[in-house]
Amino acid sequence: MSLFPGGLELDISGLPERLHLGTSSFSSADWVGPFYPLGSRPADFLGEYAARLRTVEIDATWHALPAIKTVESWARRVPDHFVFSLKVPKTISHELYLEGCEEEWTEFLRALEPLGAKRGPLVLQFPYVSKQQSPEEWETGADFCRRLARFLPLVPKDVRLVVEVRNDHWVAEPLLDLLRKHGAALALVEYYTMPSGPTVLEQVDAITSDFAYARLLGNHREMDLMVAKARQEGLRKGDWESLIVDREAETRAWVPAVQSLLGRNLDVFVYFNNHFAGFAPGSLDLFLRCWRDGVA
Repeated sequence: MSLFPGGLELDISGLPERLHLGTSSFSSADWVGPFYPLGSRPADFLGEYAARLRTVEIDATWHALPAIKTVESWARRVPDHFVFSLKVPKTISHELYLEGCEEEWTEFLRALEPLGAKRGPLVLQFPYVSKQQSPEEWETGADFCRRLARFLPLVPKDVRLVVEVRNDHWVAEPLLDLLRKHGAALALVEYYTMPSGPTVLEQVDAITSDFAYARLLGNHREMDLMVAKARQEGLRKGDWESLIVDREAETRAWVPAVQSLLGRNLDVFVYFNNHFAGFAPGSLDLFLRCWRDGVA
């Protein structure tokens, strides 16, 4: 049963100008009705999205390099103030793992040129390294830091880069110092292998750039199983049509954390994934309600 019945209206009026709230992707057909107007076609989604929110994170670029015509189309369909954050292709972050990827990195930046000032942060998301793969790397991330140190000089000064790791032990001074040296941001996450972003901020100075970047991701495998079970039981028609898990406690913890980041005069980007609670726009709406409770 939906925890958020009816159509959803997101009201971001009155939010601080430096707070950018969005979802990871805009292209879910399951959002037609719950978020997009009934009858909306895929070609309408981005325009409908940009009429209500000022930023989106593009996950599709992780899977493949976008065609320049696709990027041109994105840029045309949104207002001038809109910002696209984009994931760096997995060929760079996973397959080549930052080694010998100069050509792929240059091609990616070139493909994004049509966005102009609408290009926001670029997210390098890295895979989890298990203890079974390499006990030393699992513990220290030393090889990862060596690879990252060789890659970061390739990043142009006008690129806001975000680095997301999924090994909690790696969030320590060697990585933070490296990011700080190059002005890259550490992704603050809500992800099952990592401490929550608000917890990280309490434990270390994890702000290494002039902006902060948060991703509320959840547990993909658990959420996929939960959604499949709900559909089998006839409780859900689509995968991502409504909230299915109560994440209010986790969401409320982010409000003072985001307020503290804004208090440091940072641009703050926060994105919600469908896998966080089953319906990314609903998770964003929950954050807005918690935000208004917290600042009232």
